[in-house]
Amino acid sequence: MSVLVVTGTGTEVGKTVVTAALAAAAVAAGRSVAVLKPAQTGVAEGEPGDAAEVRRLAGPRVTAVELARYPDPLAPETAARRAGLPPVLPESVAETARTLAEEHDLVLVEGAGGLLVRFDGRGSTLADAARLLGAPVLVVAAAGLGTLNATALTAEALRARGLECAGVVVGSWPREPDLAARCNLDDLPVAAGAPLAGLLPQGAGALDPAVFRRSAAGWLSPALGGTWTGGRRPAGAEPVRPG
Repeated sequence: MSVLVVTGTGTEVGKTVVTAALAAAAVAAGRSVAVLKPAQTGVAEGEPGDAAEVRRLAGPRVTAVELARYPDPLAPETAARRAGLPPVLPESVAETARTLAEEHDLVLVEGAGGLLVRFDGRGSTLADAARLLGAPVLVVAAAGLGTLNATALTAEALRARGLECAGVVVGSWPREPDLAARCNLDDLPVAAGAPLAGLLPQGAGALDPAVFRRSAAGWLSPALGGTWTGGRRPAGAEPVRPG
């Protein structure tokens, strides 16, 4: 079973675009891919959520599954409670991921917010789903000032639960990185105790999907199915221009 859990050091760090890049690189390598979004918050019924966005960027060959949807843009437990809907449970996440893994070479489980955002009243989190699956966890981090502490805390939480950190990916690498961002390329692996496994260029999610699919492998390390070898900018990407 090949399952990778994707979490972030917080919200808006690029988890969905990184998940799409992972899916696109895997599809380009001839692998079948499913993406599982346990809890989608802040999106109305009928609107495309994160799983649909991954499929839009990575291509129609990706299977997209969403377990629960709550309209308020809040933590899953809070959003479920306010909507009067059942919470998503880590057991359901693990069961669905295992079922998808029976028919796909790679299953990507994209969390909501950070690792320890609550799913339910018991305090269950994405970390519990990863533990049930025995799956490694990829951490998506911001590039600039403040990211080292958030990354170190996430990595410490993974270690405390006996979970493997598959690496750190910078979800949005600036076109003109400042001093903090440049230094963080060296410091993020130290903070995480795990390799820097990729850089996605700022605005990658706004690229034409065909360009995104051609470029994705150049943003990820070989360990994640890509070709990026640790340079100071995302490799293999065409210029990203403001939309």
